[in-house]
Amino acid sequence: MAIERANGHKPAGLLHMLHPTMLSAPRPKPESLGYDLEALLPAMILLTAHIPEDAYTAPMLGTERTGNGVLIDDQGLILTIGYLISEAQKVHVNLSGGRTVDAEIVAYDYHTGFGLLRTHRPVDIAPMPLGAARDVAEGDAVVVAAYGGMGHALAGAVVSKRPFAGYWEYMLEEAIYTTPPHPNWSGTALIAPNGRMAGIGSLFVEDARSGAAAVSGNMFVPADLLPPIQDELLRRGRAADTRPYLAMYSTEAYGRVVVTSLSAKGPAERAGIKPGDVIVTVNGTTVEGLGDLYRKLWKAGPAGSTVSLGVVRDGKLREIAVQSRDRYDFLKTPRPH
Repeated sequence: MAIERANGHKPAGLLHMLHPTMLSAPRPKPESLGYDLEALLPAMILLTAHIPEDAYTAPMLGTERTGNGVLIDDQGLILTIGYLISEAQKVHVNLSGGRTVDAEIVAYDYHTGFGLLRTHRPVDIAPMPLGAARDVAEGDAVVVAAYGGMGHALAGAVVSKRPFAGYWEYMLEEAIYTTPPHPNWSGTALIAPNGRMAGIGSLFVEDARSGAAAVSGNMFVPADLLPPIQDELLRRGRAADTRPYLAMYSTEAYGRVVVTSLSAKGPAERAGIKPGDVIVTVNGTTVEGLGDLYRKLWKAGPAGSTVSLGVVRDGKLREIAVQSRDRYDFLKTPRPH
């Protein structure tokens, strides 16, 4: 189920068959690469996650989600994009060669957007080496790999590296943008010129390169965000720090932050925030864009802190106190292992 919300972002490319777009997509030329692409591609897996109907994310992302993941160790640990497995009860994994195995959810990290799962037993497939955002620069030729071997690999290029702010209270200080877009982008591996995975596919975006020469493409979460938190994720199933969460969806228009919708019974709705409100201050400090809103919100204290939002409604400025929550309180989270 692919969902399109504000800002032209589609969070799920949930396809597993050969998409018609792939038939005419630019293909990698293995002989021109400085690494063995065919040796890396077996690390790509296909996952299918089953989510309860009463899950918090079910109305937005559906109850069955299919996408890609990448084996990153020899014990069956898989890195994917988190929305594919968030709140999942069961996950089935297709390995290279057509084998199907069960996997368990290890962690879901809302701060980065990563998800981790592990097969119930080790698999005899070489993991893909983990890289970093610094492994790619604007203009670099890259490969975007999905499950299915060479027929599902796409030759692309990095067109920008810049912050990303999503309407769902999510932000990366640096994201990687590529073009052309892969039709099955969720959980794809961005393979850098050095043969390492530089990022995990997250979104289809209409502004991979912005400005007058805007082009569509994919946004990737940098892979180097994982090592600093990996031990914590493996131990607790989530990140240690708890950011204040308002359950408020917003967009940026002409430099203003506008509330587009609210989660039912979430902190912002309970406090009286309404769609159409323009957020102008956080705790008395001026908000300068969506990313700035999140930075100020997350500096206000841990989850549970009360945040004062200055909003303009019907031409009048109002101060509304919102008692934040921990986002994970709303989710069916995996148990620590």
